[in-house]
Amino acid sequence: MCDATHENEHPGHHDGPVLAKNARPEDFRVVITGKGGVGKTSLAALLSRLLARQSWRVLALDADPQMNLPYALGLPAGEARALVPLSENADYVEEKTGARPGEGWGLFFRLNPDVDDVVERFGVVAPDAVRLLVMGNTVQPAAGCLCPENALLAAVVNAIALRQDEAILMDTQAGFEHFGRALARGFLHAVVVTDPTFNGVQAALHAARLARDLDIGAVHLVVNGVRDHGDFDQAMRRLEKEGHFPFGSIHQVPYDDRLRVCEPSVEPVLSDMGSPLMRAVTGLLATLTGNDIALPESDHAFDPVIRQIAEEWGDKLPCVS
Repeated sequence: MCDATHENEHPGHHDGPVLAKNARPEDFRVVITGKGGVGKTSLAALLSRLLARQSWRVLALDADPQMNLPYALGLPAGEARALVPLSENADYVEEKTGARPGEGWGLFFRLNPDVDDVVERFGVVAPDAVRLLVMGNTVQPAAGCLCPENALLAAVVNAIALRQDEAILMDTQAGFEHFGRALARGFLHAVVVTDPTFNGVQAALHAARLARDLDIGAVHLVVNGVRDHGDFDQAMRRLEKEGHFPFGSIHQVPYDDRLRVCEPSVEPVLSDMGSPLMRAVTGLLATLTGNDIALPESDHAFDPVIRQIAEEWGDKLPCVS
């Protein structure tokens, strides 16, 4: 059973998770999703850089149409602005699929192109040696879903999931529909990010159900931007009211004003590993790498909502960090 804690408990410096001895990078296949504005891109950047600092080879995929992950990782603004997403790289799309994007209806193109070279050709190196690949928008205006660029991106997701000796995180928009079953063939975890709001929880439940339908093995919930225990309690009550979902773990990440002041880069908070924010993210990373942090059983009594969930779920209590 995972134990529950809150951000003001267990103070002190935390150097990050000691990764499980038998953990392999190819076992770390995580897709991060949630409503716009809930902090999923910042979370993806923090997890990527923490993993890299633990000497893992890390590949971060930006599949969100906003394409903010390069900035969050700390790539210089000029270099980030110069990146051309794969969905807009017409020459590469044509090379691999045999059709150029936007040429109209009735195109003949390869649905399963060979894209094994994509990271080596278009990946860039971000701080802490995180490798970054910007995928871009998964749906082009008036193109529908059956188009060369979408075929290319689906092939990229499938091929990347098969890479060896590399931990992979993908920052995406709220739904996975446009990647279809490509995710299910290789991604092992989905991290669904929400804020405490009604809209955030609604989008989180939708994303969680999509991930389950795609047979992604473990779906985790992160309630982000939590200012006090009331925020988290409210999110849990909304979750139960709108439809219970069997999350593999539930985490709360406290609000940290440094992310707002210094956006888009996560660099400022990485320098303070003892902060409540970084301890919470470290706890999430420990869960994803299979090295849960055990906390005292008495912590359950702190929150009646956690106690109620424990009674309903038995020994499948969500791990709240």
